[in-house]
Amino acid sequence: MNWISNYVRPRINSIFSRREVPENLWTKCDECGQMLFHRELAENQNVCPNCGHHMAIKPRERFRHFFDGGIFTEVKVPEPIQDPLQFRDQKKYADRIKEARRTTGEKEAMLVAEGEVGRTPIVAVAQDFSYMAGSMGMYVGNAIIAAAERAVELKRPLVLFAAAGGARMQEGILSLMQMPRTTVAVQMLKEAGLPYVVVLTHPTTGGVTASYAMLGDVQIAEPGALICFAGPRVIEQTIREKLPEGFQRAEYLLDHGMLDRVTPRGKLKDEIVCILRMLLREPPAVMADLPAPAQSEPVDDAPAAAAE
Repeated sequence: MNWISNYVRPRINSIFSRREVPENLWTKCDECGQMLFHRELAENQNVCPNCGHHMAIKPRERFRHFFDGGIFTEVKVPEPIQDPLQFRDQKKYADRIKEARRTTGEKEAMLVAEGEVGRTPIVAVAQDFSYMAGSMGMYVGNAIIAAAERAVELKRPLVLFAAAGGARMQEGILSLMQMPRTTVAVQMLKEAGLPYVVVLTHPTTGGVTASYAMLGDVQIAEPGALICFAGPRVIEQTIREKLPEGFQRAEYLLDHGMLDRVTPRGKLKDEIVCILRMLLREPPAVMADLPAPAQSEPVDDAPAAAAE
């Protein structure tokens, strides 16, 4: 027996050919600390199955669960000047955009799409908080205007999923001007008699809450979402008082009349379909596909003809 060939060599090969376990297979819940397998978490729409904590979800992944069959068509958004002020803080604004596009794989912080939800044709918009904190720049303003114009053109309701840290200060006054621009876009929908439903996700803050995010016909929020203009820490430091527990969270705002509903992510689709069809004065959606009609068997007339 050659112990070098039969034992030592296979042992060395097994050590050096051992596959590394990817680090992204597991995600730790920030709320309960539970380790969650990535596939299980993705199937549950990034909601912790142990405690119900709602984690961030990217617009494409959200739309995959939201639209019927995960099928949707992107709506083209006019691209503004990329760096109109040639802004620079610790790094160039243009470099920040390149880094955000590389890490997220998206062109900008907002995605516009059209498709069917519960067999109801809609236009939907979603912000990507991982792209520069979902900040509202000129592209975001253009995206909401493009979505509103498309909704009016097709006579469809508009559903918006907000997630933002506020206006994008690297664009200065141009970012703040998106507040009145998006307000005019929402007014276009109201004048056309089309529903506008807003879903506020964690977090939705700053100039976004001072414009399109709080102008919906129906305001829905995901559980635990922080929704505010100025954050709790800023307010505490300003008034020098301790704020109530859960201040500016979705449940607190619901109790104080700022929201219509707080709905878990897994139930959002059915609830939005129900609300939209009521606002459109349409019958309730068919919640399941009907069976295909039975095909009648062809009648064979050959034996009868032969008997004659």
